[in-house]
Amino acid sequence: MTVRNGRDFLALPGPTTVPEAVLRAMHAPAIDIYAGPLVETTESLLADLRALFRTSGRCYIYAANGHGAWEAALANTLSPGDRVLVLESGRFAAGWGEMAAALGIGVDSLPGSWTRAIDPGAVEARLRADRAGAVKAVLMVHVDTASSVVNDVAAVRAAIDAAGHPALLMVDAVASLAAMPFETDAWGVDVAVGASQKGLMTPPGLSFTAAGPRALEAHRKAGLRTRYWDWTARDGGAHYMKYCGTPPEHLLFGLRAAVDAILAEGLEAVFLRHRLLAEAVRAAVAAWAAEGAPAFNVEDPRHRADSVTAVRLAGGHDPEALRRYCAERCNVALGFGVGAIAASAFRIAHMGHVNAPMIFGVLGAVEMGLAALGVPHGRGGAQAAVDRLAASVPPPAAAPRASPAHAQERRRA
Repeated sequence: MTVRNGRDFLALPGPTTVPEAVLRAMHAPAIDIYAGPLVETTESLLADLRALFRTSGRCYIYAANGHGAWEAALANTLSPGDRVLVLESGRFAAGWGEMAAALGIGVDSLPGSWTRAIDPGAVEARLRADRAGAVKAVLMVHVDTASSVVNDVAAVRAAIDAAGHPALLMVDAVASLAAMPFETDAWGVDVAVGASQKGLMTPPGLSFTAAGPRALEAHRKAGLRTRYWDWTARDGGAHYMKYCGTPPEHLLFGLRAAVDAILAEGLEAVFLRHRLLAEAVRAAVAAWAAEGAPAFNVEDPRHRADSVTAVRLAGGHDPEALRRYCAERCNVALGFGVGAIAASAFRIAHMGHVNAPMIFGVLGAVEMGLAALGVPHGRGGAQAAVDRLAASVPPPAAAPRASPAHAQERRRA
């Protein structure tokens, strides 16, 4: 027996739910790739990506997932034999380092924790020890979707500067772009990367790099440049070369609709919505964790992301059983544990096209699953989420009451 008929609830940390307006925009005929509306779409998206990344630098669009943007960042700025320093805080910075190694780049890692943010003091100490300046770039992730840690990018930039080190700072913003504040220029980020399938609410297949002045200068002498990723080739006047060939038209149509929706809501309002919904999720997890198996993966509340929350289950309880129950009985898809917490955690995404009823539905299904599977937990998690949002979201201002004469005129009309 199930109660799963109805719409699917996608609580994965990518791909996220695609809005109807984005799907409708993609349901269109192919158009000319050399002139006209598609050229205008590209130009408008590049301008709006600069606004989303908060940068005056150059942005580039790739027909690729986020891993493609990783490679683009490396290939456009580095040369064979260069070294990078990877700042670990989960799975994805390490993955970026693995890609660098495959390109012939030397990789040093600063070990970190899956439960805490990067330590800027350790970054400074490590770079002070690099007196020869062997490290050409520092790689980090703003939000690691595997651990749900959010890192302080500005603090890492300050640590690099305090060490007097010339390394470029490259930051993966895939799980924070258009969901949480990200300040490429203000935080001193030299290369930022993003992708379409999370806060940007578009199907997977597009990724982006934002390059500042120091990265563009390094690009001039980079020895790993290849034709597909090359920023210089994409800076030319031919529109199709913005994509090194045929543009991914229908993904661009969808992205245009998604960015329009974000700008219509207002970027600060988008950030506030994500923060409030994340607080509701955290209120539920805290209630479950009060007595029983569930617990936050990230120890310090200041290091918990507003786009995804990783939840551990102690006592040998199987998170995969909970995921199966939610999927098969309730049509709710939770994220699975990754890497070091693969066997002990599940993840709840709360980014992109998401609102309060969707969050309540996901949390209710999780609580239902915990009870049905006999997993010890504190009761009232879903109610705690409701209470948190009720306290945070005030009612709308009352409309002024019409005078009796005005009400009579309206009735006559």
